[in-house]
Amino acid sequence: MSNISIIIPILNEAETIVYLLKHLLKNSSKENLAEIIVVDGGSKDNSQKLVTQFANSNLNKPNIKLILSAKGRAKQMNTGAKFATGNILYFLHADSFPPKHFDQLIINEIKQGHLAGCFRLQFNNKHWWLQLASWFTQFNWRICRGGDQSQFITTSLFNDIGGYDENYIIYEDNILINELYKRKQFYIINNNLVTSARRYQQHGIWKLQYHFWIIYLKKWLGASANELHEYYRKYVS
Repeated sequence: MSNISIIIPILNEAETIVYLLKHLLKNSSKENLAEIIVVDGGSKDNSQKLVTQFANSNLNKPNIKLILSAKGRAKQMNTGAKFATGNILYFLHADSFPPKHFDQLIINEIKQGHLAGCFRLQFNNKHWWLQLASWFTQFNWRICRGGDQSQFITTSLFNDIGGYDENYIIYEDNILINELYKRKQFYIINNNLVTSARRYQQHGIWKLQYHFWIIYLKKWLGASANELHEYYRKYVS
């Protein structure tokens, strides 16, 4: 029997985390979920309190756990994976909302031998570039991948790879995805996951996209994890 452990790394996500938890419960079946693990990296807002309150008010639903971790998405997601009991791990950003029956869609692909993958992406913004970028995510091309699309992977494959590389403060999703592509173990579920365009709205669409392209290029040219992080801190963070 397949059971999914949903792992959500958060840092100051009081505005979105309860909406996401409600969305996950509404659009999945209790029988398919081992638990939902929210991994907090040191929030200073009400994130931890809100998760705890929501968990306590939904005791008859899938088990919702709040885990505290050192800051950093790679560290937080690896910490969540250590507490997971499901044989499938589903890593999800706090501002990304998977489609209806996402749990069964993932399980169906696992049964077909697709041991890792993601959903097609759709931004909650009508800007033509973001819509075009979303359209391209239907294709199984490495350049079209990113953590906002979420990541499902069998627990055994995740452990075999060694989890997320904690040397990477940013780009950690892509490092894992690169390894999956090397193993020819990546599948795109052609259902839309809706993600927030808040970072693009905050920084400007073209400015942020430019910096993401530079980070991608720097990694392709051999930049270290620290170099990528320093660039991100200087121009994006």
